[in-house]
Amino acid sequence: MPLQRVHFAEEVPEVFRASLQAIRRELDVPAEFPAEVVAAAIKAAKNPRLPELDRTDLDFVTIDPPDSMDLDQALHIERNGTGFTVHYAIADVAAFVQPGDPIDVEARRRGETLYAPDKRTPLHPPELSEGAASLLPDQVSPALLWTIAVDSSGEGTDVVCQRALVKSRAKLNYAGVQKDLDAGIAPESLQLLREVGKLREQRELERGGVNLPIPDQEVVTSNHGWGLEFRAPLPVEGWNAQISLLTGMAAAQLMMNGKIGILRTLPESHDDLRRKLENTAKALGLTWPANTSYAEFIHGLDPKVPAHAAMLAACTVLFRGAGYTAFAGVVPEQPEHAAMKAEYAHVTAPLRRLVDRWTLEICVALSAGAEVPGWVRQSMDEIPKTMDEADRRAHAYERSIVSMVEAGLVADEIGALFDGVITDVDEREKTRGIVALSTLAIEGRVTAPTPLPLGQSVRVKLVEADIAQRSVAFELVS
Repeated sequence: MPLQRVHFAEEVPEVFRASLQAIRRELDVPAEFPAEVVAAAIKAAKNPRLPELDRTDLDFVTIDPPDSMDLDQALHIERNGTGFTVHYAIADVAAFVQPGDPIDVEARRRGETLYAPDKRTPLHPPELSEGAASLLPDQVSPALLWTIAVDSSGEGTDVVCQRALVKSRAKLNYAGVQKDLDAGIAPESLQLLREVGKLREQRELERGGVNLPIPDQEVVTSNHGWGLEFRAPLPVEGWNAQISLLTGMAAAQLMMNGKIGILRTLPESHDDLRRKLENTAKALGLTWPANTSYAEFIHGLDPKVPAHAAMLAACTVLFRGAGYTAFAGVVPEQPEHAAMKAEYAHVTAPLRRLVDRWTLEICVALSAGAEVPGWVRQSMDEIPKTMDEADRRAHAYERSIVSMVEAGLVADEIGALFDGVITDVDEREKTRGIVALSTLAIEGRVTAPTPLPLGQSVRVKLVEADIAQRSVAFELVS
């Protein structure tokens, strides 16, 4: 499920620090890396297993947030007749990590990188994730190089995945790339990123897929206290994400054709979920026409509009229930990711997500017509369980942080009245449910002396806003 990221415009206030520490203790978020893991990472950084193929001739660049150093992906696109050739280099973690070594054991314990406003908890030691294994500029790096042929409609037609040495020419950020594209001075490869990205977005809309442009939330202070602002993703972030999705779909096809792999799967959503989201849209003053699909509604939202940004954040529940399906010999009966309306696999973030090391090894073997390594076959059934647990912790971490911030936003308004809409009602106790406020991007528990009116506009009184407990509660007034 896509994650909501919360940032603070300034240093994290003291009032939140103790709560963040408590969240980490409750969820058993890993602390510093053990000494033996750091020592192994330092040794591995000096002795990677390097491939023979050299593609340092390609002018790769990375595009990430300015402060990112764990650079998983580097991009180069060129025109090929009426279509395109997408070169996508992915950090080769397996060049540094051996199955069963201290780095591998610790990574299996962590599962994925975790993010909080005051710190980042990485999957791999920084000596690798922000150093030798990262696709840093002017550094010759081992990578899994995806070469994907894309036709004039944006459809992928052929794919090769192979190990290669690559060299990024520049560490770019989204704002800078968007500025250069808007000014017409971006290099050809980035102009083609926009062209291919738009084609892929159109393909996504046609198949009914959903790719949420989740806005970051930033806490700001003013004379009136706390405030929550949404930072809308730039268009280039969506185009860049489309290249990652293109690669993940190509990986899934390789796996299905080879009858071995680990897919990211999601069952179809149920009617109750649509009703809840329709009620949230109503609370935010948005119209969701009866015959409009999830995809059509979401594609019509503008992340720059606060109410739309809040709706996009609420729509992350569409991805709830996603998991990993490992298979060998027989393709799963339900291989599709329902929100994307396509088969899909995670392969583009091995520095930050454990499963990608397995899926990349499968894909590079299948692409070469070689046997999938024994260590992958022997352990691939364990990875879905490991990743499901890691995902649960990451989502709990995210929800706890968002709830903490929401409590802080209204902590000084106990007794205040708010307008909202009842978005959910407890099936057993109809007097308990969830209310979404109309003026703030906040949901909270609500109680009433009589059954709550699902989907109806209501007025509620704030009766609890506890930062330490990360809880916000209301009582129905009318």
